[in-house]
Amino acid sequence: MSAFWLALRDALRSLWGNKMRSALTVLGIVIGVGAVIAMLAIGHGAEDAITSSIEGIGTNLLFVMPRQVRAGSNPAAVTRRLTLSDARALEDPLAAPDVAAVAPVVLRDEMVSAEGKSHLTSILGATPAYMEVRNYHVVEGRPFNETDEAGRASVALLGPDAAEALFGRRDGLVGTTIRIRGQPFRVIGVLEAKGGGAMAGNQDDRILIPLNTAVARLTSHPDRVDMLIVSAVSADAVDAAREEVATILRARHRLRPDQDDDFTVFTQDEFLGTFQTITRILTIFLGGIAGISLLVGGIGIMNIMLVSVTERTREIGLRKALGARKRDILVQFLTEAVLLSMIGGMLGVFLGWGISALVGKIAAAASADIVPQVSADAVLLATLFSAGVGIFFGLYPANRAASLEPVEALRYE
Repeated sequence: MSAFWLALRDALRSLWGNKMRSALTVLGIVIGVGAVIAMLAIGHGAEDAITSSIEGIGTNLLFVMPRQVRAGSNPAAVTRRLTLSDARALEDPLAAPDVAAVAPVVLRDEMVSAEGKSHLTSILGATPAYMEVRNYHVVEGRPFNETDEAGRASVALLGPDAAEALFGRRDGLVGTTIRIRGQPFRVIGVLEAKGGGAMAGNQDDRILIPLNTAVARLTSHPDRVDMLIVSAVSADAVDAAREEVATILRARHRLRPDQDDDFTVFTQDEFLGTFQTITRILTIFLGGIAGISLLVGGIGIMNIMLVSVTERTREIGLRKALGARKRDILVQFLTEAVLLSMIGGMLGVFLGWGISALVGKIAAAASADIVPQVSADAVLLATLFSAGVGIFFGLYPANRAASLEPVEALRYE
């Protein structure tokens, strides 16, 4: 029998002889590995949810928002609002040939009532172009059109979550009435589900009304809008469209060359990159915190192995007296330490998998789009790290055992 198998057999016998102590030592590694795997899985799930959410917003989009700037010598920052006139200027094909469509937006949080129920939700005033730009579709009824927009019609499209909150169902709602600020709006359609939005909250918990209607009834400034959503003609034209948008708005807002923009233009890729960076940082942070429990488990292994060395001092002396080399003793105790950490690592993988599955079910029950994903990289990393913990924290006790002098060890009481 090879030296490795002999060391493994002796290690198993030693650990089995102290079952309760070994189990408690392994528990620290199990919790550490399980926590690391679960945190990484949840982080990857959150990143995928944010990515799919932003990609579901539409394609080739630019988001233009007001920005606070200092006006002249005034130390206080002021905000220059975007207007419907700005939106019409961006639609000029001669000035902005790379812009395919522009959708001005007015956004307000309002208490909406229907059939005796009230619900606080987002009211979004938009033009018919918004449906195309944002890739929205109706599953029942029809979208509002240019006639609704021009006539300031009191019509509304319900998001599925808003419909559920107000009516307790998501179908059979065309022709019903909701009230916004006490004013009646006729429901003409229900939007398809798009899931939770990373930028603007839950995209399904909102109500769309014509832009002119929103400006007339929900705002005090007839020309102001909260945001402009611009669609480029293609993915390759996004940067060119961005430059055109900036040039037109700077000219319209009469900004001097030395003045900063009083607006901000974000691309869809910038939003995606920002949120992915945030989730990755959080994943690393949470994984690092979980990794601390692995170190605590490693310290537990070192402690138990030092106790084991003390208890087996006479055995070590006897083995050395019978011809065991220092290397043999070192391998024996190091094998025990690594075996403890590897068993804990394997059990920790199953614990992490279970925690991830549980979090996924809780997220699904809460209508969150996070689906934790246990990757092979995370499992491999946690397993190798647990083995490394066993080697690192087992090396000192093993070396201490191997360095005992046979005569002194035999005299030990």
